[in-house]
Amino acid sequence: MKATMSTQVTVWFDSSCPLCQREIALMRRLDRRGAIEFIDACDPQGSCPIDRADLLARFHAEEGGKLLSGAAAFAAMWRAIPLLRPIGLVAGWKPLTPLFDVAYRHFLRIRPRLQRMMASSSVS
Repeated sequence: MKATMSTQVTVWFDSSCPLCQREIALMRRLDRRGAIEFIDACDPQGSCPIDRADLLARFHAEEGGKLLSGAAAFAAMWRAIPLLRPIGLVAGWKPLTPLFDVAYRHFLRIRPRLQRMMASSSVS
């Protein structure tokens, strides 16, 4: 029995973040099968499975009915895109998950600087 393609992953993103806007634009282009539902976490009318501030503080995705955050959420998103699936599988492999979590926590520390750089580079 062949499964029909439907949304496999739901991703919440911060539309007020220039860095996130670029990342999600790229993921949308790569998601040719429409396997990911992208939800703007800043939209007050949008679905929000947890407190909005918590949702915006870390990257979140839902896969198989399970809410994921941080590196695990990125891995779920990557697994839904054929080109990135190998990276998603590696990132989701239990022995390597802690390394991806450390990298994500480091990214969160530098994220505000990256956001400011992206915002200033988009202003002409």
